[in-house]
Amino acid sequence: MSGAPYLLIDAGNSRVKWALVQADGTQTHSGAFAHGGQLVKGTGDPLQSRHEPDWSTLPAPGSAWLSNVAGDAVARRIDAFIDRSWPALPRTTIRSAAQQCGVTNRYTTPSQLGSDRWAGMIGARAAFPGEPLLIATFGTATTLEALNADGVFVGGLIAPGWSLMMRSLGEHTAQLPTLDAIAARGLLAGDADGGTASTGEHANRAAWFAVDTPRSLSSGCALAQIGFVERMWRDLQDEWKVPVRLVVSGGASGELAQALSVPHTRHDSLVLAGLALIAAEASASSLRDARPS
Repeated sequence: MSGAPYLLIDAGNSRVKWALVQADGTQTHSGAFAHGGQLVKGTGDPLQSRHEPDWSTLPAPGSAWLSNVAGDAVARRIDAFIDRSWPALPRTTIRSAAQQCGVTNRYTTPSQLGSDRWAGMIGARAAFPGEPLLIATFGTATTLEALNADGVFVGGLIAPGWSLMMRSLGEHTAQLPTLDAIAARGLLAGDADGGTASTGEHANRAAWFAVDTPRSLSSGCALAQIGFVERMWRDLQDEWKVPVRLVVSGGASGELAQALSVPHTRHDSLVLAGLALIAAEASASSLRDARPS
């Protein structure tokens, strides 16, 4: 099993991302699939209408490491996919800990922190060591994590995500359309032709005032997201009296990050990066324990 890659799986509320990663952190294969028939673009692959992975040609991993916030049914489905290719593969579903991989968890009950948020912080800490961080993840929910320069997670926030905001308004308001992120792409402010508005167009704040209902809804919910993130970034800098790196991630970051008016860094694989570090640390610990004293 020595030298075999890790199979890393990030099961979120909307889709599942996976990667095959060597012990040194080198990623050799990756992809994504949906929970239920949506078109999903896997990393490095053309658009595919599949909702299960094709692992038949992959080299055999030594173990699987999973973050799953999507529930038991998804866990059973992923287990079935793994069993189809590697029925005896050892697998670990991670849980948040009080301390791991250089990150300290200040949640009142550390294990109640979502495993995706935990792995994401570990990935961010490794990518930007020694920096104070605010991590904004734009997914089904929009989450914020404040991580100080010593790697201490001091707390976070959870709000409805962009797509969830739009869908909720459509479902609970009689005269508004029901939009999701796919339908709303190309509707953000300053984009009259259906493409994505440029940073320069977004710099003109008056352009956010839309003249049709779908764009009003799309842009209004986007600004609610952006205002939430920027307010907390500014408050955190005021409190800590140091520059804070804003790291953005998640499925909707492509649409929303362009609207940010503050400096930010995009990282699209925080959870998988954190899983790789957790796997490597656990493997190193097992090797140490196995050595004769």
